[in-house]
Amino acid sequence: MGGARFVVGLVDVAGAAATTVVGNVGDDVEALGLHVSPDLDSILYALAGLADERRGWGRSDESWNALETAGALGGEDWFALGDKDLGLHLVRTQALQAGEPLSAVTARLAARLGVEARLLPATDDRLRTWLETPAGPFPFQEWFVARGHRDEVDAVRFEGEEAALPAPGVLEALAGADLILLAPSNPYVSVGPILAVHEVREALARRRAPCVAVSPLIDGRAVKGPADRMLRRLAGGTSPRHVARCYPGLIDALLVDEADSDDLDGLGDVRPIVTRTLMSDGDARRRLAEVALGAVPA
Repeated sequence: MGGARFVVGLVDVAGAAATTVVGNVGDDVEALGLHVSPDLDSILYALAGLADERRGWGRSDESWNALETAGALGGEDWFALGDKDLGLHLVRTQALQAGEPLSAVTARLAARLGVEARLLPATDDRLRTWLETPAGPFPFQEWFVARGHRDEVDAVRFEGEEAALPAPGVLEALAGADLILLAPSNPYVSVGPILAVHEVREALARRRAPCVAVSPLIDGRAVKGPADRMLRRLAGGTSPRHVARCYPGLIDALLVDEADSDDLDGLGDVRPIVTRTLMSDGDARRRLAEVALGAVPA
């Protein structure tokens, strides 16, 4: 939800018409025969005002009758699909099976939910995140949800990255942007799958507009999730410089929390911008968005 909350703040400040979001599809999963796009859906629900802020995922005012029935009948119930959420996945799955690309389905769903900001999947092609762990390799959702991301991660790979092409509109959005922002999300499993689309990474490397990342860590710790554990194991630490090194040659500035202001050495050409990054409510989201939008490097 870090990325989704950040996007809501950006739309509040910059406006929906000025905002294009490129979303991760690496953790998409097939659950009970349905195609689920958790990151895209989190952004859709957040922008539509339907997200469950307390739980941190899914829709608010949700019920679980279908999933409980599936479990009682011997079906897989480890991946939580609420009754309202199921409706979206049914529509998406039917459209994909009919040959419609994910980007077109996403645009139609956004319009139906009244979302005016443009939401694009990084790719329409199949791209899946896999984690290499001491217990063996796992697809993202099995590692994250079924196993509670308890396994340490030795490496991250992206199945399908060799053939994945950017979805329509992604390269154009990057080329035409006045400012590119990397949300305060896990660099390895949230932003990483987007950058695994080679043409997207190349477009970011040759960007015309400045690119500013927001650190997902506060005082070296993740607000929620395994980002700090992954950085400590894969990057060697959880300081701002370790976050910046996840994006070599791709960012011009890094927003870091005030709690990390005394650990800004080793950033090289990346300019640090110190602010409060905890998005505890709507005002905090908007304040962070204002700082990010004003963070054009000199």
